[in-house]
Amino acid sequence: MSASVEHNPARAIPRLTPAQSRWLSACARLAGPRLRMAVAAPLLSGALLLAQAWLLARAIDKAVAGQAGLSALAPDIAAIAALVVARAALAWLAERAGSRAAETVKARLRRALLASVLARGTDWSRARASGEIAGALVEQVDALEGYFARFLPAMVAAAALPPAFALALLPVDWVVGSLLLATAPLIPLFMALVGWGAEAASRRHLHAFARLSGFFADRVRGLSTLKLYGRAQAEAETVARASAALRDRTLAVLRIAFLSSAVLEFFAALGVAGVALYVGLTYLGFLDLRGDALGLQAGLFCLLMAPEVYWPLRQLAAHYHDRAAARAAVAELDRIFGGLPAGGAMAQAPETAVGAAGAPGCAGPADLQVRALVVRVAGRDRPVLAGADFCLPAGAWVALTGDSGAGKTTLLEALARLRAHQGEIVLDGRPLQDWPEAALRGRVALIPQRPYLHPGSIAENIALADPQADAARIAQAARMACVDEFADALPLGLDTQVGPRGHGLSGGQAQRVALARLYLRDPGLILLDEPTAHLDAATRDRVLDQLLAFARGRTLLVATHDGEVMRRLPLRLHLQDGALHAVPLPSGKRESR
Repeated sequence: MSASVEHNPARAIPRLTPAQSRWLSACARLAGPRLRMAVAAPLLSGALLLAQAWLLARAIDKAVAGQAGLSALAPDIAAIAALVVARAALAWLAERAGSRAAETVKARLRRALLASVLARGTDWSRARASGEIAGALVEQVDALEGYFARFLPAMVAAAALPPAFALALLPVDWVVGSLLLATAPLIPLFMALVGWGAEAASRRHLHAFARLSGFFADRVRGLSTLKLYGRAQAEAETVARASAALRDRTLAVLRIAFLSSAVLEFFAALGVAGVALYVGLTYLGFLDLRGDALGLQAGLFCLLMAPEVYWPLRQLAAHYHDRAAARAAVAELDRIFGGLPAGGAMAQAPETAVGAAGAPGCAGPADLQVRALVVRVAGRDRPVLAGADFCLPAGAWVALTGDSGAGKTTLLEALARLRAHQGEIVLDGRPLQDWPEAALRGRVALIPQRPYLHPGSIAENIALADPQADAARIAQAARMACVDEFADALPLGLDTQVGPRGHGLSGGQAQRVALARLYLRDPGLILLDEPTAHLDAATRDRVLDQLLAFARGRTLLVATHDGEVMRRLPLRLHLQDGALHAVPLPSGKRESR
């Protein structure tokens, strides 16, 4: 099997570091009062359980030994019923609070991870399988739910309730209390031993799942190319083998989980059986360790509470795999994203973490200064841009030319702060890195050569630039980008649905939809990457007329191979060997601004 699909099973996957463990524990603080409620509810329910068991033992003792009637038992029965209802309400409250606490942590973590992806730029994301990143944001984060919703409350209950129950039994019968105090700690000890193997198995499982997710998503995206070259069946067989390996990893995790439960049930059964045997022999007079007789109420109370001493430990065992899965997920997130979000980033409001959409533009043309710009791209030994220097005065219109692969797209992305770079980029006298995200997106507009279109209507895709735009503004933007020329021929017009990545539209139509987004913004600097690449001559001219009319009073930089675009722009910069060179254009008709 290809190493790109599935990791080597013999490969050692590092255990969770102390820093990662501290980070996971610190995430609990993000859950706030909901998690505290999920932890406190089982403890309060345990206190009510003691009262319930004592009342039940007393009621049975009255009925059997005291021959009491129903009227005499009615107060105890009513109290027992009330306690049962109260404990059921507490169980519901604990489950609800735990789930909401987990969802809070997951939402904040996803937001912080998405902000990290956006901050790293396209260089980082393109170097990784998109499916792996998406899988981490969904599956790996989801793996944390059980840790916060179930394991943490169960852990606190297992630490507090068994010793509390055993101590409560000591005044009733010191033998039973001592027996439970001695045997209960053995269960967590054996669980920890089993848990080491569970955590390692979970790490291997999640790592294999992430690799398979990335591989599968990327192959589906390139299915047409694979079919053209006759590789579809071969890749399908590779995915099937990787799926079989993932199945083996899953079964390994389940086997360890079953082993953990078996160990717990064995020791719990021994403990309960020992208590039952002692109580029975003592009550019948065959055993005398107390020094006095064991009453029916005391014996029943011990028998009722013995299984409850082990119940929190059984719950902990049932959710122990949630801890292993969470720890494995943390290690995998750290590996994929090259670090875990800081607590401050996870505590930020959504708009602060990822930037506000639809930010207003700034009036007036932008001024751009670039000095000693160096941009490196993964997979290339030499920088794409090596010490580039140029200036775009406010209101300048410039054509950016160069051979395919020279770095025109890379330059535009660096100017839009989508690529890491060295050197200086100064926008309106302010270093680019100092611009707040929302302000920068309002000041600079970039229309890429391959625009992103999401599933939805054409109008919804245009409104991506300004979600607050009404139907009239969207229709006007569509006319300016000549979208109406093909949308009017569709049955639903601008309400026609578009598939993922613009499925259903041609390249030229998708490009015009992207250009329409520009007309919903008010940028001072417009960056365009081959805006006419997929258009016929007549459509190109109409689109270009509208574009240049919109660009009056703004700064414009257009990466292009189109001679007509070059002709209509008064300045040209040529990118070659990582450097920019001003190109004197022949005199002729120039666009009036």
